[in-house]
Amino acid sequence: MNGVNIRVYTTGRCPYCEWSKAMLREKGAEFEEIRLDLDERVRNEVTEKTGRTSAPQIFIGEKHIGGYDDMVALDDKGELDALLKP
Repeated sequence: MNGVNIRVYTTGRCPYCEWSKAMLREKGAEFEEIRLDLDERVRNEVTEKTGRTSAPQIFIGEKHIGGYDDMVALDDKGELDALLKP
């Protein structure tokens, strides 16, 4: 599943971040990982855009999915695969 711009904002030593990336890989999705803990400016931008301070924060295209639990909930409802298709 290529062609969709997926960004996963993560921090180091974050199990939810690792689980999110693993789930996307299992689905064959390519994504860009951006570390929030290495750039305060990026962290502030993501917090302002999402209203959340936790990691991961996942965007598929311009749609903010939320965190790992939100992505799992979308998958459980059968909605995640459609978002991952170009």
